[in-house]
Amino acid sequence: MSDPSSSSNLPGPRLDRSALERVLARAAELQIGPNDSGDEFTEEQLLDLGKEVGLPAQHLRQALAEERTRSIIPQDERGISASIFGPSRVRAARTVVGRPADVLPAIDGWMQREELLIVKRHHADRIVWEPRQDFFVGIKRALKIGGRDYALSNAFEVSATVIAVDDARVHVAVDADFRASRSRSAQQTVGTTIFGGMATAALFAMGVTALVAAAPVVILPALGIGAARALQGRIVTRAQLALEQLLDRLERGDFGRAGAESLLGAIVAAANSLPPRRR
Repeated sequence: MSDPSSSSNLPGPRLDRSALERVLARAAELQIGPNDSGDEFTEEQLLDLGKEVGLPAQHLRQALAEERTRSIIPQDERGISASIFGPSRVRAARTVVGRPADVLPAIDGWMQREELLIVKRHHADRIVWEPRQDFFVGIKRALKIGGRDYALSNAFEVSATVIAVDDARVHVAVDADFRASRSRSAQQTVGTTIFGGMATAALFAMGVTALVAAAPVVILPALGIGAARALQGRIVTRAQLALEQLLDRLERGDFGRAGAESLLGAIVAAANSLPPRRR
């Protein structure tokens, strides 16, 4: 006869992700108590709940930081433009070592110096930039002076949000919006379609056979859509790489060293440019 006490050593039934979310939500309700009829919980309440269920506080804080950055991102695009021309938004997020007071200014400096953007809005934990429209900046982008690609120069706006996870880490989310470039692609495709329709009408008027006359109105829009989708794909791919490279530098802590190196380089260059002293 088996020992009933041995059943306590057997693993319990497993829960899928949906069941786990329901259990945690119900545990939160029980933790808050029946007197609180609201649907919102404070950070302290969530941390207390985490202690009850054995979740480490640092994991909960990171999840909270990620949720705060996620809440300001619009829902995934599901419209006709997205299905035809591709996405217009790219996003990169990572948890890195640092403080918001240091990380956000470092990102701002990189955006203005390396991507030639200008601040559009500045909040306590979030900055929004837009491309500069100066004449010489346009020349610099066109000639790729400095060997840079300026991958964010086609963006409608770029934003960064930095939320503290704890005293030593922050969660960084960087977003770039390319809705303007996708709108231009759509307008060019409409123009190509109109031109194809006019060419087809002219060929019909000239008495060309229907098969040949219909070719422009079919082929030109297809070529226009294909070219526009490929261009949009290149734009968002380059932008995604630029955002990931920015987070790579933050993760390595290169920004602090880069400032010192650039200052030292400027001092050395200025010293070398001085004429030699005559004895």
